[in-house]
Amino acid sequence: MKKYIILLLVLASCSTGEKQKEKTFCNPLNLNYRFQYSSDVSYREAADPTLIRYKETYFLFVSHSGGYWYSDDLLQWEYLPVKTLPIEDYAPDAITINDTVFYIASAGNRKPFYYTTDPFKDDWKPYPDTLPFAVWDPHFFLDDDGQRYLYWGCSNVQPIYGIKLDSRLRAVGEPVVLITHNADKYGWEVPGEQHELKRPGWNEGAWMTKYNNRYYLQYAAPGTEFKTYADGVYTSDSPLGPYEYEPYSPFSYKPGGFAGGAGHSSTLLDKYGNYWRVSSMSISVRHMFERRLGLFPAAFDKDGVMRTFTAFGDYPTIVPARKTDFEKEDLFRGWMLQSYKKNAEASSAMEKYPVTNAFDEDIRTWWSAATGNAGEWLSVELGENVTVNAIQVNFADNESTLRPESKDIWYRYRLLASADKKSWKVIADESKNTRDACHDYIELEKPVKAKYIKIENVSVPSGKFSVYDLRIFGTREGKTPASVDDFTVTRDSSDTRKATVEWPADNNATGFIVKYGIGSNKLYSSVMVYGANSLLLAGLNRDVKYFFSVDAFNESGITKGTKIIEK
Repeated sequence: MKKYIILLLVLASCSTGEKQKEKTFCNPLNLNYRFQYSSDVSYREAADPTLIRYKETYFLFVSHSGGYWYSDDLLQWEYLPVKTLPIEDYAPDAITINDTVFYIASAGNRKPFYYTTDPFKDDWKPYPDTLPFAVWDPHFFLDDDGQRYLYWGCSNVQPIYGIKLDSRLRAVGEPVVLITHNADKYGWEVPGEQHELKRPGWNEGAWMTKYNNRYYLQYAAPGTEFKTYADGVYTSDSPLGPYEYEPYSPFSYKPGGFAGGAGHSSTLLDKYGNYWRVSSMSISVRHMFERRLGLFPAAFDKDGVMRTFTAFGDYPTIVPARKTDFEKEDLFRGWMLQSYKKNAEASSAMEKYPVTNAFDEDIRTWWSAATGNAGEWLSVELGENVTVNAIQVNFADNESTLRPESKDIWYRYRLLASADKKSWKVIADESKNTRDACHDYIELEKPVKAKYIKIENVSVPSGKFSVYDLRIFGTREGKTPASVDDFTVTRDSSDTRKATVEWPADNNATGFIVKYGIGSNKLYSSVMVYGANSLLLAGLNRDVKYFFSVDAFNESGITKGTKIIEK
């Protein structure tokens, strides 16, 4: 028995040490999102992602991006501009069949598929056969028996369809209606930032995953411009149905936190056997299609319930190079946000874009210096006993005039740390950077104890030196918040798609995670809440029983709620 206990301790120690060495990323993903220019407004755009595996490499195809990305590890991405694909079309999809990658994108008229046996090169060719009809938001699926299918749909009226394809990807038979609109039953299909608008939402972005011989047809709603953009799922024993709605939908939902949205996603099984989902995230300030991408761990529980881990979905997250049980091992790195609502200063600030915006955990606001000149700076006071592990710099491109064809899009800057605001030490030097890194994430090789962090501009590619948020992650010595054991849930009796959760205010808490689900042991959905002690959940399913709990967190850690309420 003693030897057994020692072995367990050794294994636990090895696992902890392995986790400490693993690298992290932070959403939104740090990609060279392509600039668009519309109505004299310059903004970045990327959405509707398709993430696939070709041999040992991952490929990421995204709307309107001028090319695509590939990676060996889901951490470092290489961009490949292409001209041999209709790469400016929206909502592309791709699939690997044997040694060939096939590609299709949305179109209002019939267009061919494309294919290549070398996706590392811009050498795609039109496929000789095509569909007899146009499709929008298409998605290929290859079943275990080799049978091909296609799913599609993008409308506030029309359904999600599916059809069988032959070995040459030609349609067999007629399209089958698989998913219709049901906003009167499913609150999350109602459009709006709180599902409040009185108009039809959009159902779109189909994706198929087969798990334990059951087919999971995923779809997005209610609209890409909302933080409530999410994914739900229907399941069936057959690829073309009939399908049954899963009441735990939406299973991918992130209306809170720094960047909201977790819809129109693709689901990937990585080379180690772990599931991931890459999703569209909304900014939608300069333009409705101003969007980013987020990567989230995903899993199926023992009952086949599909879930996406979004609770701390825009905090540093581990990408393990091994098979991992996401149900048992949390990939959130545990580095807490140290910069929220902290005292801050800057070299200058435009009236509409004050310094406080850089530390408000809202990607829809930003701070802007008066110029883009070298020497403009922004600093924040973190407080005592803080160790900094990572920093995310989210550049806002205020008054940028950059366009799709713009070159040399480089942000050059330095990050400095200080204990007294007098003596500063450079902890990251990007003064000679040649990467387009608009959501630059720097995991420090050695953690730094600091009371103050400053970013100093060297140059910006266009416009003013501006930041959505300067986000500082690490640890702080101190107490975590009190457990939230005294809270209430009020379900709207006239519309059970809505519930209000309320809890006592706590000055020692930075924020709260409201968790809920269809079982007391399945609290898989969550909303991160800052600056409030109540939350309206308007995206529930009518007449479905839910269970609720509330966690509290601050710079020192997380306190799990022990009370669960059934409503």
